[in-house]
Amino acid sequence: MNAETGAKPVIVGVDGSEYSSAALRYAGTLAARLGARLEVISCIGMPDYLVMSRLEGADRQFTARLEDAAGRLVEDALGRAFSGDRPENIDVTIKFGSPAKVLVDESRRAQMLVVGRHGEGGLLKSSMGSVSKACAAHSNCPVLLVGQEADAV
Repeated sequence: MNAETGAKPVIVGVDGSEYSSAALRYAGTLAARLGARLEVISCIGMPDYLVMSRLEGADRQFTARLEDAAGRLVEDALGRAFSGDRPENIDVTIKFGSPAKVLVDESRRAQMLVVGRHGEGGLLKSSMGSVSKACAAHSNCPVLLVGQEADAV
């Protein structure tokens, strides 16, 4: 590990799903092995925000509610991923914006980006969802796509 990659975090996108819990578990192990910080990023898409802002009046009230809900999803995912043994060097951030765009933008400062690979199902039975596809195609660092069935690193 050189000085340039040593200072860069391992970033993991978390949406509260089982896929993101598996990705979180992998990312935590990788960060520990690399001696890097683990940065957990959860995104609130703008359609969610726009819908909420139309239902009631105060702008900050809605963003706070959305941030709280996203924070609870991340906490649940952390609990499932680490069963009480959380990594020491961990940061959690809630960001507004398209998850794919936010994670690709954040990949500029990461040594690795880890995301769960939701399948879209439907007619084509794709093994990757739109966020994992975008991250794999456009990330500025290596990307690890983790399936729900993943166990040990």
